[in-house]
Amino acid sequence: MKIICDLSGIVNYNHSLQGIKNVRKSDFQDVFIDLKDIYKNCKKSEKEIFDVCREVVEKCKEANMHIYGFRLPDMCHDNSEIDSYESLLKLADEAIKICNEAEGKYLIVPPIYSIEPIAYNWEENREYYLKLGKIAQENNLMILLENQYRTFNGGIIRGILSNEKESNQWIDRLNDLAGEERFGFCMNVGTCNLCGQNMQEFVLSLGNRIKAVVLRDGNGRDVASLLPFTAVSNRQCQTDWLSLIRGLREIGFDGGLILDIEDTAAAFSPFLKPQLLSLTKAVAEYISWQIKIESQLKKYKSIILFGAGNMCLNYMKCYGEKYPPRFTCDNNSKLWGSTFCGLEVKAPEALKDIPSDWGIFICNIYY
Repeated sequence: MKIICDLSGIVNYNHSLQGIKNVRKSDFQDVFIDLKDIYKNCKKSEKEIFDVCREVVEKCKEANMHIYGFRLPDMCHDNSEIDSYESLLKLADEAIKICNEAEGKYLIVPPIYSIEPIAYNWEENREYYLKLGKIAQENNLMILLENQYRTFNGGIIRGILSNEKESNQWIDRLNDLAGEERFGFCMNVGTCNLCGQNMQEFVLSLGNRIKAVVLRDGNGRDVASLLPFTAVSNRQCQTDWLSLIRGLREIGFDGGLILDIEDTAAAFSPFLKPQLLSLTKAVAEYISWQIKIESQLKKYKSIILFGAGNMCLNYMKCYGEKYPPRFTCDNNSKLWGSTFCGLEVKAPEALKDIPSDWGIFICNIYY
């Protein structure tokens, strides 16, 4: 699983070097570039914008960071300058070429925005995506569709591709027409939250079509890109991160986690951004670790736990039936020979005798 830093709000594209250095010092190895952000902040001609993009790519390479991919702007939501189908096609063509030059793998392409019925949206977008698919094939890239929101009477409602069935149909049809797996899905957590969706169900429906997940927090009412776990009310997260993690864990997700903290980063003092980025990396690693727990359990012929406390209890509640441990160990000699959650508690010495294909899982938050 890759952890990717979206440069939006972190890098000033007119003076990008310091921001890129901060990202690298925080131990990010992969970065993501949203072309919307370059358009919005550079206010230059199209040629100059592509020059800026190539310059940022080069600086990232010099810092030994890999470009994971790009996102195209949306004609309506993101930038009023991109006001025609022809302009968007031209932008996409150039973005695919730059992404290929940067050895990137993915281009996130929002659908052409439309308020017409779904059937019309499909017909309108099919030609657009298939044209880009041919260019992507020549450049060895994958096109990712992304769930959308839209506004209605001042509120936010579900947009194109926010329905799981519709998204599956679009991706499968496009791949059939392309004759190969050239299209996948990028799940935007912030959009799911705005649309009030059950993220576990969303993930399970899309399954391995999901190649990347954009992690951004918000209050569920306003469009925002905040650091995960920071949109809080009455000590409760406003994004259901547990639901997301459970879904990704169940499908064995091993794609890219894209951290979009644009609003949080933009609000921080430049002096604090290095520490913010270190925290962002730690948050991403925690989410990745949570997702991969079950894949780690599957690796071993048998499971041994270390610890006879609350985390052992949590393990047994979540995984005890599916991955039953042989026994648990504890440093407390008073517990040896007793049982905890139906497990015999043994001395740590017992670990010396287990086969090499058994896994030991430490049930202690202070490991």
